[in-house]
Amino acid sequence: MTRRRNVYELLEPSASGRKDARLIELFLIVLIFANILVVILESVKTINAQYRSTFVIIEYFSVFVFTIEYVLRIWSCVENPEWAKKGRTRYATTPMAIIDLLSILPFYIHLLPVDFLFLRILRLFRLFRLLKIARYLKALNIIQAVVRERREQIVLSLIFILFLLVIISTVMFYVEHEAQPSVFTSIPATMWYAISTLTTVGYGDMVPITPLGKLLGGVIAVLGIGVIALPAGILSSGLTDHLHGRHRKERKCPHCGGELVD
Repeated sequence: MTRRRNVYELLEPSASGRKDARLIELFLIVLIFANILVVILESVKTINAQYRSTFVIIEYFSVFVFTIEYVLRIWSCVENPEWAKKGRTRYATTPMAIIDLLSILPFYIHLLPVDFLFLRILRLFRLFRLLKIARYLKALNIIQAVVRERREQIVLSLIFILFLLVIISTVMFYVEHEAQPSVFTSIPATMWYAISTLTTVGYGDMVPITPLGKLLGGVIAVLGIGVIALPAGILSSGLTDHLHGRHRKERKCPHCGGELVD
């Protein structure tokens, strides 16, 4: 086995099934959660003041590990037949590779001898380390597969919701504008009311006072219960189909392909 193949199998336990690869995977998962915990605790002044040096050590160690991981993934990805054809450059533009890069980028940006506001904002990219967990959790991979399979239905449902928001905002604006010109100031401003009502949140900062407006508000609230559930229903159906399909696949005999019976 070549050194590059060995590195690839260590970084891809799902492909190799090696125990040492699983241990590396577990170590990276723990390190990711430790980083997110640090980001959260840093916002507490008393904790940050007391454990600042510990947080810095964790940050430096994490960046060191994640940088090595990123470089090794780029180097060894060609061991996968798919990326052997497409090349390392194409692999580097995949969502997970970009997330890997963004998770370490803030540290190196922080080393620059400038302190512009946008550089401070880029430090928030450390939160991308949480997204790295998607590489290691099978449940997230299943959700990703479902979203990919049902993307047309999801997009159509979202477009329908968008159209509904525009219609509701337009109608409510013309119904309530004369009674409350300082509240329902424009159609874009009224869209906030449509969103909060369709999602049945109802913050109460924009409330219809005319009889027709109240009637429409009630209809919109009831309508929102079903409309907002559309994308959730599509995902739920997709997950059910995917899991049942996976179960049927696992129930087949590996030798003859026949269905296994209890």
